[in-house]
Amino acid sequence: MLKQFFIICSGADTDILNQCSKGEQNKYVGIGATVFFTALMASIAASYALYTVFDNLFAAIVFGLVWGLLIFNLDRYIVSTIKKTGNITDELIQATPRLILAVIIAIVISKPLELKIFQKEIDQVLLEQKNKLTLDNKTQIAEQYAPSITDLNNTIESLRLEIDTKEAEVNQLYDKYIAEAEGTSGTKRVGKGPVYKEKREKHDALLTELQALKTDNKIKIKDAEAQIAKLKTDYETQVAYSQPIINNFDGLMARVNALGELPWLPSFFIFLLFLAIETSPIFAKLLSPRGAYDFKLEDQETAIKTDVLQNKNQRGHLLKTDNLINDRIYSDIEQEEELYTYKRKKARELMQLQADAFFKNQKKFL
Repeated sequence: MLKQFFIICSGADTDILNQCSKGEQNKYVGIGATVFFTALMASIAASYALYTVFDNLFAAIVFGLVWGLLIFNLDRYIVSTIKKTGNITDELIQATPRLILAVIIAIVISKPLELKIFQKEIDQVLLEQKNKLTLDNKTQIAEQYAPSITDLNNTIESLRLEIDTKEAEVNQLYDKYIAEAEGTSGTKRVGKGPVYKEKREKHDALLTELQALKTDNKIKIKDAEAQIAKLKTDYETQVAYSQPIINNFDGLMARVNALGELPWLPSFFIFLLFLAIETSPIFAKLLSPRGAYDFKLEDQETAIKTDVLQNKNQRGHLLKTDNLINDRIYSDIEQEEELYTYKRKKARELMQLQADAFFKNQKKFL
């Protein structure tokens, strides 16, 4: 039963192959087994690839089976359409487009399995890429908020500097009117004279301005500090919002790109392995000598082709002869007076009937 199944997988005509030797049958059993296991590997590879995309085991298995059946059908078609004609050039021309298709299928099959085989190495590459993306993301987000925060810090510094400058002026006036009272500077008269009072009034007025400035600037500083705190909160929010996107940077395309960062030689040998598996039925068919199955198949096909050509030629001759006979018959009856008189009589009756019908229709409208 398994042997019959693999023969069906090879695309061979079972009725013809059953008439051949066991060795000829075993050749096609091997070809069919290769086709079947290639499709099985394709199904596994597709299931894994789709699982990495959809993260759904049931959907991955279903679509993987569909993909495996598609590859099975393609391989079976490729092998079954290569005919052994005994002419190497003709066979190579037949096989060339099928070999190109086999290369494409081998690439599609091997890539998901490469991703699974080198999963740990790919995870390491992805981790490095995620870390770099995280740092780059923080830098890019910080560049959006840094100018505003810098401007606010500069504003705070200028407000504080304004207070410090005003406070220095107040302290300077304080020192002047105290020195005037002590007689160490100014008029150098001890006591609280008119000059002392004038300097004291200037100091008190400037002190009032300083207190008002402090109150006003503290409000402005608090407002600026609140804006800075809000900007920093927004920055942290943006980082927290974008980080899950970076953490999920492990899809199929990311893994394929990460695989490209690894040394190419191991991946290339895996591809060669699947290419050899995919093309082995074709090369087995090309390299094997013509067997009993090929001769019997050619005999059956040429018999059908000959029969079709004979029927086509016979129908052509029949049509040509029938046309010649019809031409002669109609030429002979063309000159018969009796036929002319009969058709003239019928045509006259038909015109009379048309005239009567026209008269009746006109009479109805009057």
